[in-house]
Amino acid sequence: MQDEIAAVVEACGRATLKVILEVSELETYDNIRAASFLAMRVIRPNDFIKTSTGKTSSNATLGNNQVMLDAIRDHFLATGVPIAMKPAGGIRTAKQALHFLIAVKETLGDEWLNNRRYRFGASALLNDLVRQLEKERTGAYQAPWNFSDATEGY
Repeated sequence: MQDEIAAVVEACGRATLKVILEVSELETYDNIRAASFLAMRVIRPNDFIKTSTGKTSSNATLGNNQVMLDAIRDHFLATGVPIAMKPAGGIRTAKQALHFLIAVKETLGDEWLNNRRYRFGASALLNDLVRQLEKERTGAYQAPWNFSDATEGY
């Protein structure tokens, strides 16, 4: 698998690479950690490891996210190579996103609290964020169907 990832890295040139780990298929935290390290050994600084996109039962859970953040931290401490993270699949609300951001701050620090090193892959989250902003502006929490839902049709 590392050879295949390395070949994709080479083919990408200067483009940012996101290696998707099908975490629900990996089944255990130990397997998720091992797969994270396998990918991180061959990707470049600031390339991403990413949870799968939500078509299976267990993707961007706080637990899976934390295992991957811990692996990124340990890899960085051992090599000095910063790897980015993108949790995807299952983050639907601003409140959930805050939990994930707290985990990033506590595990990796402020250097990872930017879109070059940590991004959400959660289209449903966008709709909730727009609803939260509208509530701040008007004082009324809007129904989700009042805004575009990027997850429609999936």
